[in-house]
Order: sequence, then C-alpha cells, then structure tokens
Amino acid sequence: MSVKFTMVLDETTARKMDYIADYTGRSRIKEILWACKEYIKDFESKNGEICLDKEEGAE
Repeated sequence: MSVKFTMVLDETTARKMDYIADYTGRSRIKEILWACKEYIKDFESKNGEICLDKEEGAE
C-alpha cells in the first residue's frame, strides 16, 4: 500500500535535494524516499525495530 501526501520544502532544501538526486541518478522524490528509508534504518539500528500492527495501518 502506498500513501500519497504533499511535502512542502523551502527553496534551498528543494534545490539541494535536486542536486543530491542528480548526483546519485535519482529523481527528487526517489531521493527523498531513499533518505526516509535510511533514516528509519538508522533509527531502528539504534533503538530497535519499529513494530507496527494492523490497527496502525501496517501491511
């Protein structure tokens, strides 16, 4: 399941994400998705796995 939402970025952050995305060969949205997944992976490595149940909308 995918969840769509709008993310508002200031111009500097958006331009920097575009730069990084271009550098890594991704689109801005793919770069943001990758960064989110890395953030979650880092959080879980430090704090333990995040366990979601069906009631919270997990698949």
